Amino acid sequence: MFNFFVDKEKRVGDCYYITDADYNHITNVLRMQKGDSFLVSEDGVSNLCFIEAINSDSVVANIIKENYQDTNLPIKVVLFQGLPKSDKMELIIQKCVELGVDSIVPVEMSRCVVKIEEKKKKSKQTRWQAIAESAAKQSKRSIIPEIQDIVSYKNALKMAEELDTVLVPYENKDGMKATKEALSGIRSGMSVGIFIGPEGGFDEKEIETAVEMGGKTISLGRRILRTETAAITAVSMCMLYAEMELGEE
Repeated sequence: MFNFFVDKEKRVGDCYYITDADYNHITNVLRMQKGDSFLVSEDGVSNLCFIEAINSDSVVANIIKENYQDTNLPIKVVLFQGLPKSDKMELIIQKCVELGVDSIVPVEMSRCVVKIEEKKKKSKQTRWQAIAESAAKQSKRSIIPEIQDIVSYKNALKMAEELDTVLVPYENKDGMKATKEALSGIRSGMSVGIFIGPEGGFDEKEIETAVEMGGKTISLGRRILRTETAAITAVSMCMLYAEMELGEE
């Protein structure tokens, strides 16, 4: 079932008036007809709708059932991703949005190989946000996760201080035991930050400052993972824990 995101201004009573790019997609790409159904997500809630009418500039969608499904995790996950090379960031965004992150923060770290010019940062962020929206639609998310502006490591840590817990995949003498203990402390409604280093990994000083502000170093297993694999693995761990252990809380 297709999913579209709309602003609350598009709703009048029990109807949505869908215009612009989504109107074109519904009528000219999907070629949907009167009576066809789809999901409309507004303010984090997905409503089941059917097409009541197709006008020259809008599709009128009538709500069949409000709050039809909830695909959000019972926790808020924020991924702080060290800037990777080439198009790896696009893959990370796509897969982590599918897995349930609420926000992704691209971070400039000391061992980042790639350096993005200041004048190109906004266009990158716009491109990444479009990928997040596409992934949110595909995975039936009821929200579009925000891809925030590129920030320094120092500012990323300041942002992380506002979260309930922060996980930092890194070498840990306790191995997966530390991971299990960190996950077991997460409760429904909590905000969880995950820091992932770039291809060059974390600088030791970066780990020290993360731990000083309360970050918990965890393990992702005995193998060395690429940065994109590490991001997907860490988010998957949180997603599975939240779905299996917190879903009924």
